[in-house]
Amino acid sequence: MAIRQLSLFVENKPGSLAGVTDAIADAQIDIRAMSMADTQEFGLIRMIVDDVETAKQKLNDRDLFVKITEVVGVAVSDEPGGLAKAVRIIADAGINMDYMYAFISVSKKNAYVVIRVDDNETAEKLLAENGFKLVTESDISKM
Repeated sequence: MAIRQLSLFVENKPGSLAGVTDAIADAQIDIRAMSMADTQEFGLIRMIVDDVETAKQKLNDRDLFVKITEVVGVAVSDEPGGLAKAVRIIADAGINMDYMYAFISVSKKNAYVVIRVDDNETAEKLLAENGFKLVTESDISKM
């Protein structure tokens, strides 16, 4: 049930991010979640989009190397401690969490997060068993 995330390195210079977002916009693809981290020379962009394959192709057409990674998408209660409950379940199972970032969504009950762990299957099973709704690619296309 993991969702697919696009990851790409871009040169850390003016216009690099604009080139990425232009490619996505030109293809009429919606970005549902995005994270960007930088180093001195490069930026690492991670995105959840509503059409992974087309986005990858459009970015490749601009000579950008794109990697697809499976990540866990989960809805957490939008209240104090909502995220802590999900993170605790993963931690107590001994699953390492590499990174996390938030979804853009319109909901007063839930917040949505992308979690990269070293064992998607177990993390998803434990979260679902503990009442968390997992987000699927079908859900993403409907957001």
